[in-house]
Amino acid sequence: MTWTLLVALALALAVAALAALARGAELRRMERGVRAREKAVETGAREAQLSEPVIDLSRCLGCGACIEACPESNVLELVHGQAVVVNGARCVGHSACERECPTGAITVTIAKLSERRDVPAIEPSLEAVGARGLFLAGEVTAHALIKTAIEHGAQVAREVAARCASPAPALPSGDAPLDLCIVGAGPAGLACALEAKKRGLRFAVIDQASEVGGTVAKYPRRKLVITQPVELPLYGALKEASYTKEELIALWQSIARQHELPIRTGCTLESLQRYDDGFVLATSGGELRARHVCMAVGRRGAPNKLGVAGEELEKVSYGLLDAHSYAGRRVLVVGGGDSAVEAAVALAEQPGAEVTLSYRRGAFFRLRGRNEQRLAEAVGAGQLQVLFESDVRAIAPDKVELEVRNAGRAERVELANDDVFVLAGGAPPFPLLERAGVSFDPALRAPRPSAPEQGAGLASALAVGAALTFATLAWVLLHFDYYSAAPDVRALDERHAWLRPGRGMGLALGIGATALIGVNLLYLARRAQRWGVTFGSLKTWMTSHVATGVLALLCALVHAGMTSRDSVGGHSLWALAALLVTGAIGRYFYAWVPRAANGRELELDEVRAELAQLSAQWGAEQRGFVERVRVELAELVSARQWRSSFAGRVAALLAGQRDLQRRLAKLALEGRAQGLSAQRVDATLELARRAHKSALAAAHFEDLRALLGTWRYLHRWVAVLMLVLLVAHIAYALIYGDLLAGVAP
Repeated sequence: MTWTLLVALALALAVAALAALARGAELRRMERGVRAREKAVETGAREAQLSEPVIDLSRCLGCGACIEACPESNVLELVHGQAVVVNGARCVGHSACERECPTGAITVTIAKLSERRDVPAIEPSLEAVGARGLFLAGEVTAHALIKTAIEHGAQVAREVAARCASPAPALPSGDAPLDLCIVGAGPAGLACALEAKKRGLRFAVIDQASEVGGTVAKYPRRKLVITQPVELPLYGALKEASYTKEELIALWQSIARQHELPIRTGCTLESLQRYDDGFVLATSGGELRARHVCMAVGRRGAPNKLGVAGEELEKVSYGLLDAHSYAGRRVLVVGGGDSAVEAAVALAEQPGAEVTLSYRRGAFFRLRGRNEQRLAEAVGAGQLQVLFESDVRAIAPDKVELEVRNAGRAERVELANDDVFVLAGGAPPFPLLERAGVSFDPALRAPRPSAPEQGAGLASALAVGAALTFATLAWVLLHFDYYSAAPDVRALDERHAWLRPGRGMGLALGIGATALIGVNLLYLARRAQRWGVTFGSLKTWMTSHVATGVLALLCALVHAGMTSRDSVGGHSLWALAALLVTGAIGRYFYAWVPRAANGRELELDEVRAELAQLSAQWGAEQRGFVERVRVELAELVSARQWRSSFAGRVAALLAGQRDLQRRLAKLALEGRAQGLSAQRVDATLELARRAHKSALAAAHFEDLRALLGTWRYLHRWVAVLMLVLLVAHIAYALIYGDLLAGVAP
């Protein structure tokens, strides 16, 4: 007995220690996520550029499927058991998170759609609002993915084909206008051309570049172009998951040659005007007339220039195609986006190259994760120098002059230089589109459909469960005299031969319940993407998980004849019922508690934003006081929210207020000593109180979530127990039951 107690104590302490270590690791991970979000807010990386994931916290389960599915790093993180947006600027609209979310809690949409004036107003058919016959496709619609561009192009061609059932009237010259003119030979334009060829349309494609590919053709050499599974008209599915720039361009060129697409490269669109039943396109290669036009022109347009002396020199370029030509050169790259960083890193990898990256801001805020990592490695290896808060002031044949700001002071810096790459974005072709009739008025765009809160997300599951339960109840009531009879009386009923557990329908229901349990457990494999279970959407699997759980219990009840005996089978039935109940209760807990904790985090972010606004409105001395308050607040929050133990946070309910009051009193004296008005000091310290209160509440909700985590383990152990009992029940039935009756000699 003493040995048993000793071993049990040792095991209990070991489990407790491991749980404490795991809990500490989880808290540190969440702290990193919160810190990353705070940094993203400061640098502007929190705000999305085009696409952004919108999370409904009332539906988020915290399963992490969205984070695993996202091909970009650190866009989403789990905080307090729910997904939150950390670096919205890194989202490029893959929508993998939206497809994988089992509860539909994430929607990927265009950021600030109701306010933006750089997104065209288009119909669901991709036709410009108020400009019949004029379509837009691809990046110009504010969707940056190659997959989306291809889908857009094919959709436009199908729509035009549906409208061109009747032949076009002849022009005075006797020639009929084209059914469709496609402007741009990028992925959207090529897909539109292929679909138009498939539909038998009369069409032409024009592009100002010398080769097909659009924006992709301007990427640096060997740049990896990530694509999702997608199909090209007349070609089929792209065979690879990713292509380099050269591979993708070569593929598109071969397809264009194979299908003899009428593409005119080096042909620039100068103007677009409407005539009676179509458009007149004035191009550098002559005039075209078409009944419909698809603008697949991208968003970058002409490159932005610096407007400084010397920019007209031949050594200044606005795109990098092959970094290998710049070995041993002194190069300056200007810009802070992915294109600039990719070019700078590629140049820095060349032997003997001296590369400097100039960026006007104090930090990068919209880089993809892999580019940020490559940049950090190049800087760490001494291959690349980065000058933040710098602007080019002049360019000379053998040098460049920059203005670098440091701690509010600007100084001039000269760098020896052979080549300059200006990769600071481009002017979008919006004026041309507006002259053609495209509107960018937010009032003309369809409003984003509101997503009402769905509570704990149990309504649909309860509806399905109720329907199945009522159906089962109807069956039991239909045979009530059999199921309500004593076991010895049932044996005399003629229905006993096919309703008993070991024969007929009763046996089939038992086998069905076992199969349903197996399918139910496959949900865990699908969520973790293990053992090759990756097919189907996680949302469908989640619905199946709930439905099969309820149906398995109902089948087991009827299989058991609505009787629970003191046997292995009876115990497995009760374990299955307990599993269903613990799962439903846990689902509610894991919907409400994390949502409350993250709500407090959002309140804390709002208070910090108010402090930052105060700092921006006041003078330098007053800003110093606000910054001092922010530092003190950060120390208090870190100590109470992330570094303290559960017992420490319980004590903080009493001692924390006393500590806060002491610090605020000290800060009040400092503020008055600096000559600040009592009103401003009080306003700042009131914000600090609110922030501390929100942080403390978030910490206590997190503690509650941790305690509720034991419920999840209870649910899992009940599942293990149920499986053990089920296996034992099946084995007992096979060995001792009448399933194998007559088999033995």
